[in-house]
Amino acid sequence: MHAFKTPEPVDAMHRKHLQEIPDQTSNVTTSFTWGWDSSKTSELLSGMGVSTLEKEEVDSENIPQELLSNLSHPQSPPRKRLKSKGNDKDFVIVRRPKLNRENFPGVSWDSLPDELLLGIFSCLCLPELLKVSSICKRWYHLAPFRVQHMDLSNSVIDASTLNGILTLCSKLQNLSLEGLQLSDPIVNNLAQNSNLVRLNFSGCSGFSESALKTLLSSCSRLDELNLSWCFDFTEKHVQVAVAHMSETITQLNLSGYRKNLQRADVSTLVGRCPNLVHLDLSDSIMLKHDCFPEFFQLNYLQHLSLSRCYDIIPETLLELGEIPTLKTLQVFGIVPDSTLQLLKEALPHLQINGSHFSTIARPTVGHKSYPEIWGIKCRLTLRKPT
Repeated sequence: MHAFKTPEPVDAMHRKHLQEIPDQTSNVTTSFTWGWDSSKTSELLSGMGVSTLEKEEVDSENIPQELLSNLSHPQSPPRKRLKSKGNDKDFVIVRRPKLNRENFPGVSWDSLPDELLLGIFSCLCLPELLKVSSICKRWYHLAPFRVQHMDLSNSVIDASTLNGILTLCSKLQNLSLEGLQLSDPIVNNLAQNSNLVRLNFSGCSGFSESALKTLLSSCSRLDELNLSWCFDFTEKHVQVAVAHMSETITQLNLSGYRKNLQRADVSTLVGRCPNLVHLDLSDSIMLKHDCFPEFFQLNYLQHLSLSRCYDIIPETLLELGEIPTLKTLQVFGIVPDSTLQLLKEALPHLQINGSHFSTIARPTVGHKSYPEIWGIKCRLTLRKPT
């Protein structure tokens, strides 16, 4: 009698290859295998929208950093690959297709050379340059805030915008802010320009003596300084100024302080700046002829202006003719026209009252057919709107 074996159901056959998966509380370790027909891999990946990784040239965009490090050091031995217990054909590496950059027309800003970007930046105004410099690090370094010469004299610009511009400047050598309303943050920011050679603050206002002290203490290379006629300067401002000036200064304009500039300040100034060549102390009515001995201590003094220092007696001006290095003397308002010629005859080696205006630290002097600031020719000119 033959015995017939009952065929196992299909579900039972599948369960034969798959052990029961225990719950998290079970201590029994189990595993299962997953049989897969490798011929169906392409069909599955195509349905997922990905493709099989093919061999291609080295591309840093899709290679891990660790592998790039190994590729850059070919002399180092390759790392051993751990063999997996399963079959290699059961594992497939896939990736999404790369974006084709050729599909995006136009030229990238990153591909433009520095010279072309600088040409574009030269067409922008200062507020726009301020915005451009905050786009990225490269534009920050390219934007012309590494300028060495800047003239904003009598510009129509508010203090906050001016502060934003000067915050980005740290390489200035020549600066003119004549007639502008300043602030302590502006003056403090200027202190980072330790290479300043010429500084024109004539007619400025809005900053304290402490900010002025910070600025002058930081600018140890100043050669020309114009602090004339600062509207809200007090006696304390003048004392701080003369006490913290750099000894490198050769040209100084400290005119317009009437009762705030005393003889003691002149003495302090001469001690701080022994290399003065050009000194303008006009409109200081507290100065008298007793300050003349201080001028004799300046071994390089060539140009002296004492205009409208009304307490100086005209006859005492003859003493200044004995300064061996002196070449010009401005004494407008002190000597009457009737005696001016007598003074010139008595001091024939001096040019007296030859110039009405001071040029110390000012960017432009006189009217010239070509634009320049501090003797440096400029390519950019101001054009009137059409």
